[in-house]
Amino acid sequence: MRKYQKFVLLFAVLALMTAACASDDAETTTTAAGETTTTTAAETTTTTAAETTTTAAPVAYKACEVTDTGGVDDRSFNQSAWEGALKAEAELGVEVKYLESQSAADFEPNISSLIADDCDMVITVGFLLGDDTLAAAQANPDVAFSIVDYAYDPVVDNIAAHVYTTGQGAFLAGYVAAGMTQTGTIATYGGIDIGGPVTDFMDGFVWGARYYNQEKGTDVKVLGWNPDTKEGSFTGDFESIENARTLSVSLADEGADIFLPVGGQIGQGSAALAQERGDMWVIGVDSDWFLSVPTFSDVILTSVLKKIDVSVYDTIKAGVDGSFAGGTIVNTMATGGIDIAPFHDADSLVPDELKAEVEQIKAAIIDGSLDIIISG
Repeated sequence: MRKYQKFVLLFAVLALMTAACASDDAETTTTAAGETTTTTAAETTTTTAAETTTTAAPVAYKACEVTDTGGVDDRSFNQSAWEGALKAEAELGVEVKYLESQSAADFEPNISSLIADDCDMVITVGFLLGDDTLAAAQANPDVAFSIVDYAYDPVVDNIAAHVYTTGQGAFLAGYVAAGMTQTGTIATYGGIDIGGPVTDFMDGFVWGARYYNQEKGTDVKVLGWNPDTKEGSFTGDFESIENARTLSVSLADEGADIFLPVGGQIGQGSAALAQERGDMWVIGVDSDWFLSVPTFSDVILTSVLKKIDVSVYDTIKAGVDGSFAGGTIVNTMATGGIDIAPFHDADSLVPDELKAEVEQIKAAIIDGSLDIIISG
């Protein structure tokens, strides 16, 4: 026992000596979970059993975000934008923060609050913030602004406006859905009918299914939207999962077995129904829902990727390096801003022939040889 006590005391002394020496250059903290964080004057490194992440040295730049009403954790466009900001924080060393909007009445106060907080760049997420962003940019010409899903004509010198050709990715999704349906009926619906940011997805989805019918001689029906008349189904919000589930039940009762819900977190209503019934698939939007909404990974066929995180990161980087410029940035499949996600767990169920056709269509969209607008 005495030998053991001496060993413990010796070990403790050595540990204290080691810590004292290390403190000259770095501070190390170990959590109960086995995560070790080392901080030096240049960078912070966090090590877990799985990975090592290095955070860049801080720079004197502050990028701030105002969300749409879906919230920063909507598993969709707000969250994707924030992930781009977090990447900028880690890799560029900028300071980032966000303010959530509970309703449209919060847009202007949130933007004004961030300007008062000396943000170098204010990023607004969503079509609905277009007017408030413009007013703030005109009143504060020395602040850089960026907005997702909105463009101005004429362009504004201090607003980088990002728009996305989501119909291209949705076209692929519609083609896949038409090739995978067991009932011959698929569906799409939106949150709020605000035009392009929502209905471009829905347009492309229908066009992709029509193209499949045209190529295969089939008659797959698409419920919930008609791109020719611009009439269809909407829940009326971007928040209510229950409203989306109710609408999904109605569409499923009409035979739909694959859904493309467009509207932030509301798509989880369709995903919950798919899990309950066991004979449905859901196609995500904006982010890869297999990864961003893992609770429903077993019913996610694929997702239409709208790379908002990349847009936000690139815009912040331009602000930091001094190359920021206002204007309209069109993110397309050719620029890498639009894509379709892997099939993940559904991969073995998707025929190789269908996968090959999707790749051929993607190449044709990129080189411009395929017009995705397919009339009914």
